[in-house]
Amino acid sequence: MPIYEYRCHHCAATFELLVRDDKAVTCPDCGSLWVDKLISAPFVSSGQTARQPGHTCCGREERCAMPPCSEGGTCRRG
Repeated sequence: MPIYEYRCHHCAATFELLVRDDKAVTCPDCGSLWVDKLISAPFVSSGQTARQPGHTCCGREERCAMPPCSEGGTCRRG
């Protein structure tokens, strides 16, 4: 069963969902039905990092001001 990534128009949350049938997709944060399926690239691990040490995933020297990057999570801008 495929896992799809979605973004909510109402609260801008991004989430992944394991799709088991044709049920309507709702945002787990706000419950909105207004979501878009995102195009996701497959994950490939080569054992090497794609970014330079000391840089965030979006190329900045410091973390972004918006969570989750500001809280040490994965940057949404990358």
